Amino acid sequence: MNRNKPIAIACTVVIVAGIPQLVLGMLFWAGIGRGLIPVHETIGSVLVLSLLTLAILAARAGAPVGLVVLVIVWALVLPFVGIGQTDILVGSLHWIIQAIHLLLGLGAMGMASVLAARVPRQVPVGS
Repeated sequence: MNRNKPIAIACTVVIVAGIPQLVLGMLFWAGIGRGLIPVHETIGSVLVLSLLTLAILAARAGAPVGLVVLVIVWALVLPFVGIGQTDILVGSLHWIIQAIHLLLGLGAMGMASVLAARVPRQVPVGS
C-alpha cells in the first residue's frame, strides 16, 4: 500500500464529514433542526478524530512539525468551542461564538488539505 494512501483517506474523511457539519450548523444557526445536534456532535467527533489521525500519520511521514502541532491544537480546540458555545457570549452576541465555531470548522477542513499536501512524496526505491 502506498504510504500516503492512509493520509489521503484521513484527509478525505475530514472533508466529507465537514460538509454535513456545515449544513447542520447553518440549520442550527437559523433555529432549525435542533434535534439533530447529537448527529452534529457525532459527525464532529469523527471529523476531529480523523484530523488527529491525519496529523499523526503526517508527522510520521515527515510533514513539517509546526504544521502538525497546529493541526493537533486546532483539532483539540474545535470540540471545546463547539460543546461549550451554549455558555459563551449568551444573548445578542452569541452569533460571535457561532461564527468562531464555523471558522474553526472551515479551518479544520482547509488545514487537513494543507497538511496532506505537505507530506513528502514517496521516492521510488532505486531512484
